[in-house]
Amino acid sequence: MNTPTRAVFLDRDGVLIEDVDLLTETSQICILPGVPQALNLLRAGGFGLFVVSNQTVVARGLLTEAEVEHMNEEINRQLARASSGAGIDQFYFCPHHPKATDLAYRLDCDCRKPRPGLLLQAAREHALSLPSSFMVGDRITDIIAGASAGCRTILVQTGRHDAPPIETVESIDPEIRPDCTCAGLREAAEWILKQP
Repeated sequence: MNTPTRAVFLDRDGVLIEDVDLLTETSQICILPGVPQALNLLRAGGFGLFVVSNQTVVARGLLTEAEVEHMNEEINRQLARASSGAGIDQFYFCPHHPKATDLAYRLDCDCRKPRPGLLLQAAREHALSLPSSFMVGDRITDIIAGASAGCRTILVQTGRHDAPPIETVESIDPEIRPDCTCAGLREAAEWILKQP
């Protein structure tokens, strides 16, 4: 089965699951209200579903990359079970941080949002049309990453949408705005499906 050429890129914490700050145990996973229904709508609309997230738990030495992958597998199992199979096609994550505790991860990388590296990687690997795709996140750095990749962007208010921006190498442009702001992923999915 070929992945659709249109995609919805999703931040993980604060969009799909409750943002508990540093997710290190599977017992902390809590799928947000409306998420299974949203995934069903997007899948039925022909969209590929990809997670793109910064995972500083690796840079902080709290989890290994393999443990983050295991966490993502468990999240996907729970999402697929709750949405009758409409889970995530693939999870992409950045383990780096400009002030990482583990020096191996203290990199000025292209994959840490607000840079668009994860979206560009997914587009290459799955032949996705970025101008036909959408980025959904709960922080301005998600919006910047999506816009930089050429996607339309949606800010959801289920995570840390009103928190200060995350630490980045470059400064955050205060003029950047999402194409749409929604209460949660279900509303975002409905907006996406109305777009040409």
